[in-house]
Amino acid sequence: MNVLISVDMEGISGVVSGNHTSSSHKEYERFRKLMTAETNAAIEGALSGGATQVVINDSHGGMSNILIEELNPAALLISGSPKPFGMMQGMGPEIGVVFFVGYHAASGTGAAVLEHSWTGIVVEAYLNGRSVGEVGLNAALAGAYGTPVALVTGDRAATDEARALLGNIETVTVKDGVMRTAARCLHPDVAQEQIREAAARALRLEASPFVLSRPVTLRVVFQRASHADMAGLIPDSRRVDGRTVEWVGEEMPAVYKVFRAMMVLSMANGA
Repeated sequence: MNVLISVDMEGISGVVSGNHTSSSHKEYERFRKLMTAETNAAIEGALSGGATQVVINDSHGGMSNILIEELNPAALLISGSPKPFGMMQGMGPEIGVVFFVGYHAASGTGAAVLEHSWTGIVVEAYLNGRSVGEVGLNAALAGAYGTPVALVTGDRAATDEARALLGNIETVTVKDGVMRTAARCLHPDVAQEQIREAAARALRLEASPFVLSRPVTLRVVFQRASHADMAGLIPDSRRVDGRTVEWVGEEMPAVYKVFRAMMVLSMANGA
């Protein structure tokens, strides 16, 4: 079975500050090593569970955080950006199961470490009327290929969000948020061992894909009207109100790319 592992950084054990995830800060080098180590734990678990190929997609920020020289050589790494599918690059019909490692909760979630939705300029995002964060949007893309998400790791808010949305999956809670920039964290060795074990179990699960009915309605509420101004430039988009833009498509991959385009356009106007 081919496994795609999408790896973010805010949900890595020990990460509690924006400085930890920013390449411009001295703390970043420590935490990209821990990000790579948790990725390796997921790879090792997947291989022991019977995976035939493991593809890693670096999904944080500029998407070039994972240290390839320290990565398990059995895995392939997709690094850098931009990428057509962003956090889900590598997704396709050949992928049998997806893991999310180091994920965080959606914007506005309480006691959630570094919570946000994609760029931080999104207040809320909806698919067919259901509020989703990065877990939900990425799982919906996998579901369009009939592929389930079987493992999610991150802080408790993220794993609670994943179970509520995806049902019977493996999760590993590597930290409990105290406030947005404070948490009770597992020691890295403990977190990595739990991820390793859960990844092996995940390949034995009969998890269900997160499949949306069609057409798929994407609705995004931005922080400012100026962000919505730019997102509304996308053909066939509909301005719902001052800060909200909606787009409807028949296929989730197209919806996903439109969402990414909205983010790029809206970030182009920082006003």
